[in-house]
Amino acid sequence: MELYDLRVNHLCNPLGYEMNKTVFSWKVKNAVGKKQEAARIRIGELENFETLIMDTGFSKNLSSIASQVDVPLMPCKRYFWDVTVRTDKGEEAVSSVSWFETGKMDEAWHAEWITCDNQQKRHPIFKKKISLRGKVIRARLYICGLGLYEAFYENERIGEEYLTPYCNDYSEWVQYQTYDVTEMLQKEGMLSVLLGNGWYKGRFGFDNPSESGFYGDKWKLRAELSIEYEDGSKDIVGTDESWRVERSNLIFSEIYDGEHRDDTLPKLPEEAAIVCEAEKGKLTARLSTPVTVHEQIKPKELIVTPNGETVLDLGQEFTGIFSLQVKEEKGTKIHIQTGEILQNGNFYRDNLRTAKSEYVYISDGKEKNICPHFTFYGYRYVKIEGMEHLEKDDFTGLALYSEIPETGNVETGNSLVNQLISNIRWGMKSNFLDVPTDCPQRDERMGWTGDAQIFSAAATYLADTYSFYKKYLYDMACEQKTRGGKVPQVIPNFGKEGTSSVWGDAACIIPWNLYLFYGDQTILEEQFESMRSWVDYIRRTDQKNHCWRQEFHYGDWLALDHPTGGENGFLGGTDERFIADVSYAVSAGIVKKAAHILGLEKEEAEYGAVENAQYEWIQQEYYTATGKCCIRTQTAQLLTLKYHLSENEEEARKMLRILLDESDGKLRTGFVGTPLLCKVLSENEMDDLAYELLLNEEFPGWLYEVKLGATTIWERWNSLDKNGCISGTQMNSLNHYAAGAVAEWIFRYAAGINMDETDISKAGFKAVKFTPRLNQTLGYAKASYESAMGLYACAWEFEDETHVKVSVQVPFGGKAQLIIPEAEKSIFDNKENPMFADVRDGICYLTAGDYTVEYTIEKKPASYSIDTSMRKLLEQKEIKKFIGSMIPLETLPREFMPMSLRKLAVQFGGAQEEQLEQINEVLKKF
Repeated sequence: MELYDLRVNHLCNPLGYEMNKTVFSWKVKNAVGKKQEAARIRIGELENFETLIMDTGFSKNLSSIASQVDVPLMPCKRYFWDVTVRTDKGEEAVSSVSWFETGKMDEAWHAEWITCDNQQKRHPIFKKKISLRGKVIRARLYICGLGLYEAFYENERIGEEYLTPYCNDYSEWVQYQTYDVTEMLQKEGMLSVLLGNGWYKGRFGFDNPSESGFYGDKWKLRAELSIEYEDGSKDIVGTDESWRVERSNLIFSEIYDGEHRDDTLPKLPEEAAIVCEAEKGKLTARLSTPVTVHEQIKPKELIVTPNGETVLDLGQEFTGIFSLQVKEEKGTKIHIQTGEILQNGNFYRDNLRTAKSEYVYISDGKEKNICPHFTFYGYRYVKIEGMEHLEKDDFTGLALYSEIPETGNVETGNSLVNQLISNIRWGMKSNFLDVPTDCPQRDERMGWTGDAQIFSAAATYLADTYSFYKKYLYDMACEQKTRGGKVPQVIPNFGKEGTSSVWGDAACIIPWNLYLFYGDQTILEEQFESMRSWVDYIRRTDQKNHCWRQEFHYGDWLALDHPTGGENGFLGGTDERFIADVSYAVSAGIVKKAAHILGLEKEEAEYGAVENAQYEWIQQEYYTATGKCCIRTQTAQLLTLKYHLSENEEEARKMLRILLDESDGKLRTGFVGTPLLCKVLSENEMDDLAYELLLNEEFPGWLYEVKLGATTIWERWNSLDKNGCISGTQMNSLNHYAAGAVAEWIFRYAAGINMDETDISKAGFKAVKFTPRLNQTLGYAKASYESAMGLYACAWEFEDETHVKVSVQVPFGGKAQLIIPEAEKSIFDNKENPMFADVRDGICYLTAGDYTVEYTIEKKPASYSIDTSMRKLLEQKEIKKFIGSMIPLETLPREFMPMSLRKLAVQFGGAQEEQLEQINEVLKKF
């Protein structure tokens, strides 16, 4: 057997991260045994474990998905560890050796904050000559530069990260990074640090239209180089007034507006660095995972537009920077602009609003490769002016995003759905740049909490998001501490002080999702105060008069059913007060469950009472005595079913079908309803409607934008009209991920890898429910998910119209329930197939292993009857012809389409029961 994916705090060999706790995890594959019987963790100061600082011994209590070990750690020190696992079959295997290294912890800095003349527009390069006294065996650079920094040794870049020290509320905390520079320091040389403006010092946020910084107005640097020699001695070089300042050729850098570089500028005299005041925020070890180049994207086409513009089409929208090979005459100005789409064949950027999103370069006449330092772009198209001879291959797009290792894959028999899945994944990559942003291209790029929580489950199927979200949640908790528990709608807030239900509920929903996916209660321990303080903020606002519901709420944002807003509006048609009340109850319930897991009995009772009281109020306020929801929208019915708000759920199911029929089988939902839509339909045995929504190629729907050439997810259902024209520029991004939340349903139901949320003891994918849902039009679906426990996989495929093959995989230590779709009961008699070794009530109970079955699907009842809606019946040409012989369809009002044929035949055709039965028999044959 093999042990793999060893992690500390969900990171692989973490260097210099904040480590208040140490949580170890690992996975096992290729074992004969089915589960772990015991495990042993060793931690040592040396790779050969000659000096152990911790040996747990073999223990049955060590969990492979999260074992918190109390380790006494020293600052600036590397530790080595391994794990040994014994299985229930007597196997034993030892992992390879992994490591983790602490940052400075509470150790004092031997470095001061330094700055320079900040009136000079040319960006500074702080530098220091490094002299060595012998052979270097260990060297570390601890560094933070504001607004952004890039460090070099002898002009060689240190590390592969961009946009360090990343984006957070700098008034609360500032991150430093740790770099292993041992190999670089085998010779003497110049240590230099280039600084840019970034989020700290540049133009950013809605409330900061000028170029002044939101958090600061000075370039600042603090760095400490620690050098250890072979003879045991040590040197520390820290920033102070002995450092020198050279001026770079960068004269402008902004997140929104891009970067300007002039290589014709004369060299200026060096300046002395100036010691300055420390940052207000606490300087701490990093939490942000690295932002690096992940893909290099070459242009698909070089276009000369009808307007005579030279434009490169990279074929894929993404977030990042670029490299461009240039060789132009001295003084030549090259102007590069980025955009998401062409309009009438021409370059277009009006939907970026005030963001210039450009790069300006003035050549010194030498051939070189240029690349931005301190900005990023969300783009597919690039307009280039000033280059005499541009070749397509001179340009390379560089996709930048945080370290979020891929965990989930889905493929289907429908090419449009496969493109949709790709679009969702690229939407996530594009917006997971340190902060889960709403969009990466216009003058926004902010960490909207609503978007983040809506997409969090889908994202965590697609990628390992634990560390990424952990940093965001830490940001959130910091903001709450100074606001009485209120969650700003944007994290970091950058002046956006407002809040809202659904948006603020990210404080509860995201950590809860992380717990469900990873089974590590550490995230609940770290975030419990944040979770509770959000609910307490609502309680204080709500008081006895339900004042919370009277505040501004975004509600079902960007839904299509508002009576006055329509397709181009903002607010949905579902009462925002209802959504606020439901969300309040949901968050209180999450706090109650988190308290239970953490053993906080008093808090569990307290927030359970809040949850129950809120649900009672909701039922009194929004439901009739017969359990009918008083709000007649798709989203209201979805919330009713999802959270069991009515004792008459059949009425909600019926109403949801009616509402979908009234909208011709199309969605009308926004931020609240869309993530629930297909999921709730499948949970309520309405897979036919879920697939109809997924496979709809018309507006509004996911495949509508795919057919119009989208390569990421749009902000609006109608971001483009049917002719490919931008529907508006006020708020219209072609790269948002919120509506991509449907990926969760694709994994859980279409493909069938469904987490069991009902039993929190199974969190971390200790067990799943395989619930694949067949669909002839889709043809097949196959998915895999590298969970905290290991690799789960589920696949189904129609071999012909009546024969299906289903395959599943359960990892070592995992368990699963499999509900074989549309199978006759006789299938369970095949005891030779290990899939049926343990069958209870038609459910196969599985342990680790691979399982496959081929079978004939059960004959379904007739698809059409006199109780089918007219909309569904008239979709079939032959049925339409048949019904047209009885009812004058040309005069049938559109609002009658959701009604059944039975109703209409009796009302307008005078049909008797015997005639209705004859019609019913005819319909059954179609």
